[in-house]
Amino acid sequence: MYAIIKTGGKQYKAEVGQAIYVEKLDVAEGETVTFDQVILVGGEGSAKIGTPTIDGATVTGKVDKQGREKKVVTFKYKPKKHSHQKKGHRQPYTKVTIDAINA
Repeated sequence: MYAIIKTGGKQYKAEVGQAIYVEKLDVAEGETVTFDQVILVGGEGSAKIGTPTIDGATVTGKVDKQGREKKVVTFKYKPKKHSHQKKGHRQPYTKVTIDAINA
């Protein structure tokens, strides 16, 4: 069984036991998080599709880790103008292990 959930403006495919990396959530490590915006629940040849979400469906998981991704460097350069700009960015994330899909 799998579910498509929406969090942080993005959609993720979640299966029981799978670890997913989502946009940073304000939850401490080791705590349980519940996603209530479930768009689709599928498995064994049948699927429930929400309009836009499925009422009463939830996906629960445990927060394993809060972290930051590798640095992405942007470099802007204008030739013959003595102008350049170098910036770095590290996106924060939350690692969640899916425990249950309730549909």
